[in-house]
Amino acid sequence: MPDERLVSFRTQSIVRVVALLLALAAVLWIIYVSRQVLSWVFVSLFLALALNPAVEKLQRPGGFGKRGAAAAVIYVSALAALVGLGFLLIPPLADQISKFADSAPGYVHDVTHGKGPLGFLQTKYHIREKVQEAFQHGGSAASLAGGTVLSVTQGVITAVIGLVTIAFMTFFMILEGPTWLDRFYSLLPPDAEPRWRSVGQRVAQTVSGYVTGNLLISVVAGASTSLVLAIMGVPYALALGLVVAILDLIPLAGATLAAIIVGIVAFLTSVTAGIVVLVFFVVYQQLENHLLQPLVYGRTVQLSPLAVLIAVLVGAEVAGVLGALSAIPVAGTLQILLVDWREHRRTGTPPPRDEPAPA
Repeated sequence: MPDERLVSFRTQSIVRVVALLLALAAVLWIIYVSRQVLSWVFVSLFLALALNPAVEKLQRPGGFGKRGAAAAVIYVSALAALVGLGFLLIPPLADQISKFADSAPGYVHDVTHGKGPLGFLQTKYHIREKVQEAFQHGGSAASLAGGTVLSVTQGVITAVIGLVTIAFMTFFMILEGPTWLDRFYSLLPPDAEPRWRSVGQRVAQTVSGYVTGNLLISVVAGASTSLVLAIMGVPYALALGLVVAILDLIPLAGATLAAIIVGIVAFLTSVTAGIVVLVFFVVYQQLENHLLQPLVYGRTVQLSPLAVLIAVLVGAEVAGVLGALSAIPVAGTLQILLVDWREHRRTGTPPPRDEPAPA
């Protein structure tokens, strides 16, 4: 009969494990409760990293010299550019959105009565009856409308607060970021500080290059879409171009979703315009996927297409649209850490053979 072994645990060890589990649960709870604020912090961090190269360039000898003055100049210049762009785009954009809202009931009337390019949705699939059935199961139209108005109002207030908070946090991150990093590096052992400074610099370059490149690609997508829509006589070209630019920020899936929305509006105008717009999106997506994005992702995050796809899917599942937007720079950061760990492990000098290896 084999000897029985009795395993005992000290009370102190059990208390430590329980305390560690409770602390971990508390941290996860805090992260879940403050997820909205953390999303603002991530957005501010990305914007600060995107503006940081310009600040450092202006801070070099021959420029302003001091970090505060350089940060203020770049930050005010960026805000002025956004405000000027807003004054140019918001008036015609608001006018087009208002006209589109006024025309929407006519589009719906044509579809529900089997008229127009999308009239087949009613004649073949009876979309009006299905919508009415959904309203009957989902509640009265008044209650749904009231809930929608309340949710939209809350969303607008949250968005305004978020924009103001992000604006202030971005400035303070630009201003105090290097100081915080120096304090963090000073806590490391002296022999490890140069290594982690190099890693931090590569991570900052990766995120900065991705953010600026992605914004540039979105501007190109929105401007080219507005130009094609204006040439084909599709109404609301500017508003639809802005929709494309915003959706194109989402890697992989954003351009496809934008093509569906804009294609439907183009088909409501005419069949010819719809076909031309769909052909344009097919051609443009090929150029973006095989020319623009490889230039951006290949020089900044250096991820393979498969890694990009997996990162975006996981990020979208974890944090929705924000997760999809931040998935690629996060994956690039993890790749930098993994490569640095592998190189550090390979270049590490093994102990002499006559001395025992440290435990």
